[in-house]
Amino acid sequence: MKLSAKGRYAVMALADLASIKAQGPVTLAEIAGRQDISISYLEQLFAKLRKRGVVTGVRGPGGGYRLARSASETSIADIILAVDEQIDTVACDRSSDVGCTGKTGRCLAHDLWDELGRHIYLFLSSVTLDDVLQRRVLGSAGGARFMEAVAQK
Repeated sequence: MKLSAKGRYAVMALADLASIKAQGPVTLAEIAGRQDISISYLEQLFAKLRKRGVVTGVRGPGGGYRLARSASETSIADIILAVDEQIDTVACDRSSDVGCTGKTGRCLAHDLWDELGRHIYLFLSSVTLDDVLQRRVLGSAGGARFMEAVAQK
């Protein structure tokens, strides 16, 4: 599974928004400047985030965006799903009779990839924006053991 720019930029932008702890709304221009993301792209992302209730918008002078919930209540999965990013590791369309192989039926490894997708979703659901800001994510998957296993290959 590869997370697209849409999901990555949405998480970066909301981490930025949460990190500055502004008294009022934050403009997309401020986020764009700090994160080097185009304003037009942020406008698209924030329209989806607002529609899904992840952020709230304030119009007019002094307007901008703020998180709808606290950083500790906003999961990374909420953000990624709000911008229409799929957390899916299977190649098939579950709503179609055509299976993973392009014919009928599933590929032999379908259940493996399907379960991986569930684990990714559970992990992203368990991580909040606050976890990212407080750097509590690194090592949560046994980082040292993972690096040792990769080095041995």
